[in-house]
Amino acid sequence: MIVLEKRPQPSKAWSYATPLVAVVATMIFGGVLFAILGKNPIEAIGTIFWEPLFGEFAFYYRPQLLVKGAPLVLIAIGLSLGFRAGIWNIGAEGQYIMGAIFGAGAGLAFYPLEAWYIFPIMVIAGAFGGWLWAMIPAFLKVRFGTNEILVSLMLVYVAEQMLASVSLGLLKNPEGFGFPGSRNLQSYDSAHNAELIAGSGMHWGVVTALIAVIFAYILLNRHMLGFHIRLTGEAPRAAKFAGVNPARLILFCLGLSGALAGLAGMFEVSGPSGVVSIDFNVGYGFTAIIVAFLGRLHPVGILLAGGLMALTYIGGEIAQSQLGLPAAAIQVFQGMLLFFLLAFDLLTNYRIRAARSEVA
Repeated sequence: MIVLEKRPQPSKAWSYATPLVAVVATMIFGGVLFAILGKNPIEAIGTIFWEPLFGEFAFYYRPQLLVKGAPLVLIAIGLSLGFRAGIWNIGAEGQYIMGAIFGAGAGLAFYPLEAWYIFPIMVIAGAFGGWLWAMIPAFLKVRFGTNEILVSLMLVYVAEQMLASVSLGLLKNPEGFGFPGSRNLQSYDSAHNAELIAGSGMHWGVVTALIAVIFAYILLNRHMLGFHIRLTGEAPRAAKFAGVNPARLILFCLGLSGALAGLAGMFEVSGPSGVVSIDFNVGYGFTAIIVAFLGRLHPVGILLAGGLMALTYIGGEIAQSQLGLPAAAIQVFQGMLLFFLLAFDLLTNYRIRAARSEVA
C-alpha cells in the first residue's frame, strides 16, 4: 500500500523541481490530448513551444511575447504578495476589467484634445479602478469577516456586466455606426500606449511589469512590510505575537493587487486591444494565478513563468491556425499546467512511501 508521509522539513529540491516536472508532465499529457483529437502530438507541442521562438515567422511572434507576457506578470506580482500572506484574491479579472474601463473613460473624456498629461491621468485612473474594485472584498473581509475568495470571484461577473454596459452605452463610439465598443484609442495619440521602440513589442505596460518585479523583490527581501507578509503566510500565530496588523495587511495586499491588475487592463485597452468592447477580457486575471504559482510566488520566477505562459498563448494561436486545434484544447493544456503544479507541489511537504498492509 502506498501512503503519504509528512516530511520533517519541506523539500527544497522538490520546491525548485516542481515547476519543471509540471511543465514536462503537461507536455506529455497534453500530447495525449492532442493525439485523441487526431493531431500529431509531437508536431502540436513543437508548434506551441518552438514556432514562436525559432519558426519562420518568429520575427513577428517574439515581440508578441512581451505584449502577452506583460499583463500576466503585472497581475501575478500583485496576486503573489497576497498569496504569500494567505490572502486569496481570485477576482483579478474583474479588477483588470475595471482598470480598463476607468482608464479608457478618463482618456476618452478629453477626446479630441491632444495633451501630454492625458496618458498619465489614464494610468492613475486605471490603477484607481482596479484598486477600488479590490477594496470591496477587502473592506467586507476586514469589517464583516467575509470570504475574499467568493466575493472577489463573484465581482468578476459584475465587472463583466459593467463592461457590456459601457460598451453599449457610456463609452460607445458615437461614430461607430451603432456597433458596440468605444473609440479606438490607438488612433488617439494622447491616449495611445504605443510601442516605445517600433516592432519590439515594448510599451509602457512592459516597463511597468519589470518595475513591479523589482519592487516586489525589494519589498519581500529588504523591507519590514515584506517580512510581515512572509511571516503572516508562514506562521500566522507568530505574526500575531509580532504585532502584525492583519486588517492593514489585507487592505494593502488586496489594494495593491487590484491596482496592478487595473494597470494591466489600462495598458491593454490603450495599446494592443485599443477599444473597450464586450469581449475585451480574455482571461488574463485567471491565467495570472497559474503564473504566480508556477513562479513559486517569487518575483523573478513570476517573470519567467509569465514568459512561458505567453509562449503557450502565442503558440496556441499558431496551433489553432496551422493544425486546426480547437481553442478549448489550448485552454485545457494551460489548465493542465496548474493541475500538475499543484499535484506535484504535494511532494514538497510529503514523501511517497510504500507501507505493508496489515492482515487481520
